[in-house]
Amino acid sequence: MTMGDKMQAREEDSSSEKVGRAERKVQSRQQILKAARGVFFRDGFMAANLDEVAENAGVAKGTLYRYFESKADLYVAVLADNGDGFTQRMEEAISSAESGLAQVQGLSRFYYDYWVRNPEYFQIFWAIDNQSVIGELPPEVVAAVSKLWEQNLSILSSALKRAVDEGSLVDCDPWEVAQILWTTANALIQSDAIRPRRELRRLPLEQVFHDAVGYILRGLAAPGSPLLG
Repeated sequence: MTMGDKMQAREEDSSSEKVGRAERKVQSRQQILKAARGVFFRDGFMAANLDEVAENAGVAKGTLYRYFESKADLYVAVLADNGDGFTQRMEEAISSAESGLAQVQGLSRFYYDYWVRNPEYFQIFWAIDNQSVIGELPPEVVAAVSKLWEQNLSILSSALKRAVDEGSLVDCDPWEVAQILWTTANALIQSDAIRPRRELRRLPLEQVFHDAVGYILRGLAAPGSPLLG
């Protein structure tokens, strides 16, 4: 074997070793996220024990902090882990809609159904809005969650713009309306976790949720819109 061949072999071994380390790091991170998901969703943020998370993940507790800066960082990472999948499912929910208005209504149904089926993931809003309780989150964590929100709002905003262009809704700012719909939807879903607010509502959450979206859209309906039929 020539000197050049030996150098190439060493470089290949080094490259293979780096790939192996990278794969192990990815695997360890996923093991931690899986273990943390079970503990956080069972016990909530405040009561969750990181010693148990480490034990269930099969790693030392110190290893947790090589991947996540704090308990709050790990908490949000768990909740945001499937963010891209959520955005993809949003797009799939409206892929066959024949109009912008149908897209908006489809997104409303998807959003409600998703969060009712996966209430634990909805806690991401609690985490971001209650940093005074769980501790200040790293800026990159907040930025990642904000990016996810922006992606989802952009899908809704685009559907609203299409509805305006098609004449179903009056001329309006699609991004502003998307914010109004999103804020209303989130507030209603969050209220369901509070017994006095559930009792004051008197009606099923699903009915109030879809009525709220309908009232907002009808308030923006253009003359001749299907919403007024």
